[in-house]
Amino acid sequence: MSSSSAAPQPSPIAEASPLSLCAREPHVPADRLVAEMVPPPRFDSVRFGTYIPDPGQPSQSEAVQVLESFAAGLGGAHASGSGKPRRGLLGFGRAKAPKTPAGPRGVYLDGGYGVGKTHLLASLWHATPAEPSLKAFGTFVELTNLVGALGFQQTVQTLSGHRLLCIDEFELDDPGDTVLVSTLLGKLVDAGVALAATSNTLPGKLGEGRFAAADFLREIQGLSAHFRALRIDGEDYRHRGLPEAPAPFSDDQVTRAAYATEGASLDDFPRLLDHLAKVHPSRYGALTDDLRAVCLTGVEPVPDQSTALRLVVLADRLYDREVPVLASGLPFDRLFSEEMLNGGYRKKYFRAISRLTALARDARGLVTG
Repeated sequence: MSSSSAAPQPSPIAEASPLSLCAREPHVPADRLVAEMVPPPRFDSVRFGTYIPDPGQPSQSEAVQVLESFAAGLGGAHASGSGKPRRGLLGFGRAKAPKTPAGPRGVYLDGGYGVGKTHLLASLWHATPAEPSLKAFGTFVELTNLVGALGFQQTVQTLSGHRLLCIDEFELDDPGDTVLVSTLLGKLVDAGVALAATSNTLPGKLGEGRFAAADFLREIQGLSAHFRALRIDGEDYRHRGLPEAPAPFSDDQVTRAAYATEGASLDDFPRLLDHLAKVHPSRYGALTDDLRAVCLTGVEPVPDQSTALRLVVLADRLYDREVPVLASGLPFDRLFSEEMLNGGYRKKYFRAISRLTALARDARGLVTG
């Protein structure tokens, strides 16, 4: 269900030197962090009507019908009885709330890779009849980064007035983060916020089956009663294995392409990895503002897991924004060690390789001659 746009065409003569990610240290205000919690650009135009169910998989059509009904049911007043949740003194806690609507206030999309869960989740966001400022959409990592940037209490206060919170790729591989987000969601459910989520697989279960509803509902414990699981059957495309990364270009080719492409950045890969440690992951989206291409020289294996996880977040932000990545050095399928690819975060690394590989293919048109 993914899409890709044509790579930007290089201009014969660049008007200025390339940009540098390492020279950027964005300071993102809290209101922007929340305002940017919308479906990524590649899902701007998706709707339930653009999701094409497989005639051989009736669960796909059923999921669309259920989600359309769920979205329509969110069009009234906030579940606390007004447009905003009722809070107690000084905005903390809650006054006694009116009775909330009957039935689950959350949906969980349960299915294998490649069946369009993110497409459906984004379609739900678009279909919910509320102002964008009353709806939030983000990955699990983006939500934990928001808590890290704002603090737990401010995050609760900020999101409590929302009609809907969509969480893509709810991660079950970090117990601490799972407890943190589950506690946050409990507060939001109490405030009347409707929830929708997809999730990844637990460590050690990659490729051992396509469905994770039991794992998800167990891990969120007390919240499970608030979710209705929608099983979406279909072919699991990613079980075919990792895509073969295109061969890297030379340092000279990458540098010349960066200078010839308006809006391109040019950075040494090891230096960029060092820089990512100095920028909060919640700001990686801002780090890529206005970029039309990312050019990297000297790609080499990532040295440790902390660095690898930061790179995964950057890869996600570049992929969401469809920014081509042109590189020299090692191909992207050799970024992570065998130990990393066999460890608890392997699904993240597989996703990063897949996404960087796709962006590398998009960037091939930047090299001429």
